Amino acid sequence: MPFLAAKDGAQLFYKDWGSGRPVVLIHGWPLDADMWEFQQPALTEAGLRTIAYDRRGFGRSDQTWGGYDYDTFADDLKAVLDALDLQDVALIGFSMGGGEIARYMSRHGGARVTRAALVSAVTPYMLKTADNPKGVDPSVFTGMIDGLKKDRPSFMATFAKTFFGVGMLSSPVSSDLIQWTGNLAMLASPKATIASVTAFGETDFRADMSAFHVPTLVIHGDADQTVPIDVSGKANAAAIPSAKLVVYEGAPHAIPFTHAERLNGDLVAFLRG
Repeated sequence: MPFLAAKDGAQLFYKDWGSGRPVVLIHGWPLDADMWEFQQPALTEAGLRTIAYDRRGFGRSDQTWGGYDYDTFADDLKAVLDALDLQDVALIGFSMGGGEIARYMSRHGGARVTRAALVSAVTPYMLKTADNPKGVDPSVFTGMIDGLKKDRPSFMATFAKTFFGVGMLSSPVSSDLIQWTGNLAMLASPKATIASVTAFGETDFRADMSAFHVPTLVIHGDADQTVPIDVSGKANAAAIPSAKLVVYEGAPHAIPFTHAERLNGDLVAFLRG
């Protein structure tokens, strides 16, 4: 399996498919690069070179004890771009992965990047504070951490229902797919899983948003109960002058799974535009 080294020597697993303009896919919490099950093949078949990597602590990458903060995550993204010498890059970040993009754009000046897409992204600031009244109450993140420490498999099973928008009598995806993503989640270390909740829940990206100087696509579901659209998708579009907001009506958080075909079409059109 292919690996590359982060700045601190941590080994990051990646998948590099196809040829053409490079597109780097950054996965969400608590999954890994395999979550792009529907996007990476479709984008590669559309004539693009696609690279998806496992964030440190997740999937097949090294389970380091430290480094679960967005400065380190952005440095890891830089390591991917530098090691593969990628140019004219498009970055696509889902959920937590949107944070990597924002911090990379400011911390590393957006080097090598010419397009960006934020899908159900946690940016610009999730936490409810006096100056961010639409944010998520801190007790939500505390409750997540408590649940993970008590019984991580059980927490993940419950979390999946909100993640996918599962109702009492219906589900937008199969139970088999939900079980598979649960298996992906359990490949991560408990340390990475828990520390990342603090990272995406408490990191303020508002100052990073001004560093987006490239065409940016913002996609968000208006029924997202995991990362509410008012505090994220709409706020992202308002903060990035070059952004185009596309709202998926009735869509939950897990757009890459529940609305895969529509997302693939929107991404291909954006990347070719």
